[in-house]
Amino acid sequence: MGKHFGTDGVRGLANVDVTPELALALASAAARVLASHGGARRPLAVVGRDPRASGEMLEAAVVAGLTSAGADVRLLGVLPTPAVAYLTQHYGADVGVVLSASHNAMPDNGIKLFARGGTKLPDDLESEIEDELDRGWARARPVGAAVGRVSRADDAVEAYLDHLIAVNPQSLQGVRVVVDCANGAASTVAAQLYRRAGADVVVVADAPDGYNINDGVGSTHIGSLAALVVEHGADLGIAHDGDADRCLAVDASGAVVDGDQILAICAAALKRRGVLIRDTVVATVMSNLGFHHAMRSVGIDVLTTAVGDRYVLEALTAEGLSLGGEQSGHVIFTDAATTGDGLLTALRLMGCMAETGRSLAQLAAVVQRLPQILVNVAVSDKSAVAESAEVTAAVQDAADELGDSGRILLRPSGTEQLVRVMVEASSQAQADAIARRVAGVVGSV
Repeated sequence: MGKHFGTDGVRGLANVDVTPELALALASAAARVLASHGGARRPLAVVGRDPRASGEMLEAAVVAGLTSAGADVRLLGVLPTPAVAYLTQHYGADVGVVLSASHNAMPDNGIKLFARGGTKLPDDLESEIEDELDRGWARARPVGAAVGRVSRADDAVEAYLDHLIAVNPQSLQGVRVVVDCANGAASTVAAQLYRRAGADVVVVADAPDGYNINDGVGSTHIGSLAALVVEHGADLGIAHDGDADRCLAVDASGAVVDGDQILAICAAALKRRGVLIRDTVVATVMSNLGFHHAMRSVGIDVLTTAVGDRYVLEALTAEGLSLGGEQSGHVIFTDAATTGDGLLTALRLMGCMAETGRSLAQLAAVVQRLPQILVNVAVSDKSAVAESAEVTAAVQDAADELGDSGRILLRPSGTEQLVRVMVEASSQAQADAIARRVAGVVGSV
């Protein structure tokens, strides 16, 4: 991570951490760097956002920064983050900009950049942009016809939906689904996509007003969706986050199906079709041990990375693999996307149900999860926690108690002032007790 970029772009409290001034300067620096790599060709940028109110302010600043550096801009409007990634490639743009704080509460916002082709920025290009940002304007400004122009990409939604339908030919006829759009970016596309694929759709939390994104809804508040699935007699529920780059699910009984289970279902399906490259799937250290056992039972190897979809994608790219994901619901299918796409994941999950005729509960049963708890501890200094002898001792005591029957993992959040304490154990009571004990030590630092 650099001075400005975290694990997933720049994120923080809008108008305090993520200001219009920063947005303008960052966009301008990105355009200047890209122009220096692009030779004589004028850079093209696409800009999309989620519906939170501060996105309007930041979009204006980003557009000003890009055009002031000589880049032309196509405005995509409110669209999921993976749609912006796809459309960066579709329009042949040099950079894609997303204004979103994903699952964070409404007051936050963020700036995420995609490179040409719709991929996440490589570390060296991020560093180059940061250096340019710190230097400020050190070259002549474009004037006259060299100043960038702005247009709207009126066909953006159709282009993205057409792509997803094209890479998912399996009909979803007969599948009844309740979709929670988190009052976020999925609200513009999710219901019409799943209906075009043949599903019977009940849609909720699809009325964003700029303030209600992720407010008691979406993948971080899945309880209400479980009740609605049962109420509507649906086969499953799909919960997106604010920018729709992830999804979680609930089965017909209302039981949660997490990212590990979704990844396992999709990996097994690809293996059955003979298209799971090297019979290997990529997961992070947060994946439940039950996921690893399930993959071993069906002859699939697991390559483990650090937490963060960028690390999953790096491993997929480096190893030439086809599928990877996180317990949180980020799943990456390299045959169809350059980043995690919650709508693509939902289509393929429902496609597995339609193809096999099996319920989601039956498919998810391949993973027998060990009891697990994840506690988010608010801290003032993540580095102090990492360096604390008391925390180290508490973690070692917990590991000794768990032995071979479980594990403990501490991980600082890449986007918030949180340290996550994850414990797996042979019983939920033991996992809860150990997590509370360690979280108490972490919170006292």
